[in-house]
Amino acid sequence: MSILLTSYKLGGMELKNRIVMAPLTRGRSDNPGNLATALTAEYYKQRANAGLIISEGSQISKMGVGYANTPGIYSEAQTEAWKRVTKAVHDGGGKIFVQLWHVGRLSHPDFLNAALPWAPSAVPLNYMARTPDGPKPAPSPHEMTIDEIKVVVEEFKHAAANAIQAGFDGVEIHASNGYLIHQFIAPCSNVRTDNYGGSIENRSRFLLEIIDEMKTVMPENRIGVRLNPSYHKDHGMVITEDTITTFDYLINKLNGYKLAYLHLSEPGRKASESPYAEMNIAKRYRPIYKGNLMINRGFTFESGNKVIDDGLADLVAFGVPFIANPDLVKRFEKNLPLAAADPATYYSTGARGYTDYPKVD
Repeated sequence: MSILLTSYKLGGMELKNRIVMAPLTRGRSDNPGNLATALTAEYYKQRANAGLIISEGSQISKMGVGYANTPGIYSEAQTEAWKRVTKAVHDGGGKIFVQLWHVGRLSHPDFLNAALPWAPSAVPLNYMARTPDGPKPAPSPHEMTIDEIKVVVEEFKHAAANAIQAGFDGVEIHASNGYLIHQFIAPCSNVRTDNYGGSIENRSRFLLEIIDEMKTVMPENRIGVRLNPSYHKDHGMVITEDTITTFDYLINKLNGYKLAYLHLSEPGRKASESPYAEMNIAKRYRPIYKGNLMINRGFTFESGNKVIDDGLADLVAFGVPFIANPDLVKRFEKNLPLAAADPATYYSTGARGYTDYPKVD
């Protein structure tokens, strides 16, 4: 049997395979409270064949939203709504973590009752925010005060407590892809001169404080962290001379926790444009990180097996293949062809392109 299809122990849980459904923004919470719906529950239950599902990013506060129709996990109603999703996945024999995010400067006043988005620094960004009325230029963000930083740390903690109440098996902290935590880590978006800016240690402080607070309301081994050391795409992140040094430090610090996993992404196409990009993230960080290592971006069944066989990862996350193949694990098991996803329906509403992809017999 291929190693991807073997069981794996993670955070005290037994995963039935090493195939993870990566977090995928789908935009189906098209209701006033940004609640997960019965359709959301059906979507995730269909994909409960994965060893672990990581949900779409779910905002931890009203200030954390940056995309239309994404679910939240900060209110009582949102927490209650997620219960039917976790029950559906568990009834299907699966495990599910919720991804907690705050988009920071990638938001827009249209989402925030005309307020400016929060960020570590008021650094302008060449970015078109995805508002309900279509793309609009992102404004220069509001530089967070120390008190506001503490508020967001508490919001992550509160969202983690809500996740446990909602029946999730754990949480993933989204510290990647140019969102708020990544904005604190990167010197291109963080030009502060206080304890949250300047040195690598200071720029890492925000994430570590979030973990420290979160572990007071849930076990450390049910907390995952997602990082992307070579993210260089559309969200204003720039790979600089100290980028890899920064992530070397931060990932070494994560060894001080008993996390469920560290979730890393291999570089995207644009990362190759930077002379400072590390082009094999798994190979670099497997010797550094001592816990469970999850890797993603563009893996096939064959390359996913190889990265584990080579000792470079423990789990492999698949994103787009899970959109069009709710039975992805079965297709891998039987060596069946994969269906192609329809990008036009990635962020639309309703069942089309969401729960209507067929399974094989």
